[in-house]
Amino acid sequence: MSISQDVPHNADAFPWDIGVYDAHCHPTDTMASIASIPAMKATTLTIMATRGEDQELVQQTAESVNGNNDSPREGRIVPAFGWHPWFSHQILDDTQSDSPQQKDAHYAAVLTPSPSEDPEFIKRLPEPKLLSTLVAETRERLKRFPNALVGEVGLDKMFRLPGAWTQHDLDNRNEEITPGSREGRRLSPYKVKIAHQRLVLKTQLQLAGDMQRAVSVHSVQSHGAVFEVLKELWKGHERVALSRRKREKLQDAEGAISEDEEEDEDRREKHRTTTNNSKPGNTQQPLPFPPRICMHSYSGPIDPIRQFLQQSNPSDVYFSFSAVINFSGLSARKVTDVIKVLPAERILIESDLHTAGAQMDELLEDAARQICEIRGWELKEGVQQLADNWRRFVFG
Repeated sequence: MSISQDVPHNADAFPWDIGVYDAHCHPTDTMASIASIPAMKATTLTIMATRGEDQELVQQTAESVNGNNDSPREGRIVPAFGWHPWFSHQILDDTQSDSPQQKDAHYAAVLTPSPSEDPEFIKRLPEPKLLSTLVAETRERLKRFPNALVGEVGLDKMFRLPGAWTQHDLDNRNEEITPGSREGRRLSPYKVKIAHQRLVLKTQLQLAGDMQRAVSVHSVQSHGAVFEVLKELWKGHERVALSRRKREKLQDAEGAISEDEEEDEDRREKHRTTTNNSKPGNTQQPLPFPPRICMHSYSGPIDPIRQFLQQSNPSDVYFSFSAVINFSGLSARKVTDVIKVLPAERILIESDLHTAGAQMDELLEDAARQICEIRGWELKEGVQQLADNWRRFVFG
């Protein structure tokens, strides 16, 4: 994988000492690379889980790399636990019935076109995991890591399931790669119905709300659908934006906001940025939506951004960008316009890479340099801004 834009030899030295944070990556897909994390220049990696094969690996990686560090804010790893939309068909909803569907009926119902006429394809799919089990296991992992995220979750209207393994595939697969991914297999005609993806996403967002954790969201041609799910969860909790006239009335003769209004603003801020309700002494009532959301490797147009950033939305929405996804090919022109209009405090960088090490550092540097150039930021100023944004996104 090549970097989209080489860093010039005469470029300013990159200020790694400020702190550089990868908002979204997958090094547990190549477990042999985990040993290289301590030598990386990046300060912290936010490592995503996506499917059954990597939930435990993300947990183990966080425990082994962070060691006995008593301060999660200083660890090299922030783990994230969640079920990716590419694997959402493997989740069986057992919350609506005492008698959940059997394997064949489940896959026939959640895939389109229905593979009911292709029994061999269904036979090769794994036994589905109960939604209630997914929630229970994820909750326990979030309790174990007080700053862990929910992720990677989301919606994807384009993804098609890979076809069955052939003997040639099995004979030639790379044993260093964690099982469960496509690994070059040809795609089948089958997609996961968007209604089922929404169910799995909404359930995980509600868990994040209950635990008051940040979320990393995957969205491919689904930005409007993701926003609709969030609107359902936000309903009745919208922030009240004061009109200009009302704010002017609340100002005293010296132009300061009244003490009552300051107290009201403080209450809203505490409500918005409350810490994890599983921590001792925290009495904050659970909410049905996450406090902070990152649209990872955002590749959409500008218009959806305006929806996500509406002042009435009770979740703070961030947007992360990667050199590989956003700064290459046709995406580069579109992402430039997007980054220019975003609030400075809502921009993050990521590698979205499946291997830890020097290449991950290079991709993070590349993304940071390109964002600084687009925004007209001095390099140190921009890297500091990106670092502050990541800390706010993860820790609140």
